[in-house]
Amino acid sequence: MDFALTEEQEMIREAAREFAEKDLVPHAPEWDRNREFPRSAVTKLGELGFLGMMVDPQWDGAGLDSISYVLAMEEISRGCASTGVIMSVNNSLVCDPLERFGTDQQREIYLKPLAAGKRLGSYCLTEPQAGSDAGATKTTAVKDGDEWIINGVKIFVTNGAFADTFIVYAVTDPGKKTRGISAFLVEKERDGFSVGTREKTMGIRGSCTSELIFDNVRVPDYALLGELNKGFKVAMITLNGGRIGIASQALGIAQAAYERSLEYAQTRKQFDVPIGTFQAIQWKLADMATKIQAARLLTWEAAHLKDLGQDYSVMAARAKLLASRVAVEVADEAVQLHGGYGYVEEFHVERHYRDAKITELYEGTSEIQRVVISRALMNR
Repeated sequence: MDFALTEEQEMIREAAREFAEKDLVPHAPEWDRNREFPRSAVTKLGELGFLGMMVDPQWDGAGLDSISYVLAMEEISRGCASTGVIMSVNNSLVCDPLERFGTDQQREIYLKPLAAGKRLGSYCLTEPQAGSDAGATKTTAVKDGDEWIINGVKIFVTNGAFADTFIVYAVTDPGKKTRGISAFLVEKERDGFSVGTREKTMGIRGSCTSELIFDNVRVPDYALLGELNKGFKVAMITLNGGRIGIASQALGIAQAAYERSLEYAQTRKQFDVPIGTFQAIQWKLADMATKIQAARLLTWEAAHLKDLGQDYSVMAARAKLLASRVAVEVADEAVQLHGGYGYVEEFHVERHYRDAKITELYEGTSEIQRVVISRALMNR
């Protein structure tokens, strides 16, 4: 792998950083405090082409590579982790499977407005009794003429209350567990669809994590995404790409915590000198920077394999496993380095600390990543 970025990739990173500095950093604390969905920021993400970054221009996407996506995701998440996950879900969990498994009709109807940022997407897999065990899905889809009737409840849905188009995983052949699940495209305008409880989350408070209720929701036959009863395959392949996005989000959170710590170490004085002159602080910063770069390179490698069309599932799991742990560790050290100020809102790092933890949980917990990695090792 060539670690030198292309001119285009550098431009993408700079554009994302400029947007983050201007439109995200000043507002992120308020969005977090008020649990406010960053509508204006999401609109601008669409205008900048950041909501359909890897989608072919034929379907109104930006047609960029995965490395560019990772670079942009890190910068956006560095500015606001809530905005970062909104962007990640739309790109990785909605646009990607639609382009990969969808028909031209579906791409025309659903993908184009999502990639252009005119509509927002969401991914509905998790249920009250089906977390890591997606085979325990209870939501059903029953064929009725040329329509499907969907019934069930999904939880922990990112963008839930603000999305327009949902990829919903439902049982179409009961008794077959993962081999009886199919994926469907559902629009918020459908009768019987409603938003339930919005969760009061520890972090990423602006992104809106919601319960969704499907009560005899009818969708046309052409809303079936991929093959009948092959939805579990769609879900797992989609999550592989999603893990690259979350690894990138984790990098952004860690980078923000590190940068604030570095600045604080250079300006905060104790015993008449900047605290950065003390070896204890210097070593913290050295460890932070080293861990972030290691996780970044692993994430780049996963994205590079994806761009080459090679199997990147294990590398994506490794990237998410390491980057998420690094985000938590770096944010923890950032709070510690700031002392008492690290525990108050004004200095931001307590928010980074809260935001970091979710990266070890969603789109496959760290334990699930270890299962993916260890199975690959054992099957060599």
